[in-house]
Amino acid sequence: MSFDFDLQATSSQARAGLFSTPHGAVHTPTFMPVGTHGAVRAMTPEQVQATGSEVVLANTYHLALRPGEALVEKLGGLHAFMQWPGPILTDSGGFQVFSLPSAEIRNDGVRFKNEVTGDVMDLTPERSIEIQNRLGADIIMAFDECTPYPATKKLAATGVRRTLKWMERCINAHTRADQALFGIVQGSTFRELREQCARELVAMDLPGYAIGGVSVGEGHELLCQVAEHTTPLLPPGKPRYLMGVGLPEDLIACVGFGVDMFDCVIPTRYARSATVFTARGRIRLSNRRYRRDAYPIDISCDCYACQDGRFTRAYLHHLFAANEVLSAILCSIHNVHFYQSLMRRARQAILDHHYEAFAGDFMAKYRSESASRASAPMPSRR
Repeated sequence: MSFDFDLQATSSQARAGLFSTPHGAVHTPTFMPVGTHGAVRAMTPEQVQATGSEVVLANTYHLALRPGEALVEKLGGLHAFMQWPGPILTDSGGFQVFSLPSAEIRNDGVRFKNEVTGDVMDLTPERSIEIQNRLGADIIMAFDECTPYPATKKLAATGVRRTLKWMERCINAHTRADQALFGIVQGSTFRELREQCARELVAMDLPGYAIGGVSVGEGHELLCQVAEHTTPLLPPGKPRYLMGVGLPEDLIACVGFGVDMFDCVIPTRYARSATVFTARGRIRLSNRRYRRDAYPIDISCDCYACQDGRFTRAYLHHLFAANEVLSAILCSIHNVHFYQSLMRRARQAILDHHYEAFAGDFMAKYRSESASRASAPMPSRR
């Protein structure tokens, strides 16, 4: 089955494309909401669709632990199980396993303790691909070694060697033609290692390529350096995916480097802590200043929560104070809609060949508000 990527326009390095999958086409650049356990937190599938989301992400590791890939397969695969009609991407489970304190990284895979049962388990390239084949997502990710930050060059080089060897094993284990297997470029912040990894992955002629090992504590500037250097190393006729990114400023910068696909838990995770995104920057609705605020979250937004001034900041402040679940629902709808709107406007700017002007204008307005506000510590991007 063909996973065609139609590059429709460029504006400097930024790209607008159309990526075809068995469950529909994805307009790029695109942001993928994260549904770790097979559900985007605090949102129904219909609500996710209403934001303009075309593709969502689910987590191989967590779904394998609970309820298990065998049950998902028996009940019709991940699309039927989570009632999502569009494309789905599953990650390999590697990031989650490498994050476990009990993880033992070996050349054949990773040994770790099952968070649910306490049993000792192994996750190998073959096992990761088997799980993803049975889950039935449209796009599946290779099992790679996600190098932590900071890392020595020696440690990063070991990660690259394992990632490349594991990629070959993933290809050999992959059995479904209706799933696109993406490779992942590792190498931490070392340019020559990124170049080596990209060069060898590109030679394998995969349906798409991802940049991994970012959003692990390196900060915005180093993230941008890695993305700007690595993205041009990837084939122009294949989709490019920057994993685990990010904040609006990350997305705007990295679309400018030629990245096509993003995912992150930020929109829904921040929503649950009362943090929402606006054209002028992010705000925290639990702050006292919003207790009597009669404006919607963002007067320029047409999401369900904001349109026609439906729900005020004062009401949302009250919901958070009362610990009502509706607070997370409305703010999640708004945040995911904000990200999708941002990607749609970025795509249109590329089609109109003025992306740099669009990006500069967006960041000037967004930073003007954010810079003047002392923000509370934000949760992790993953």
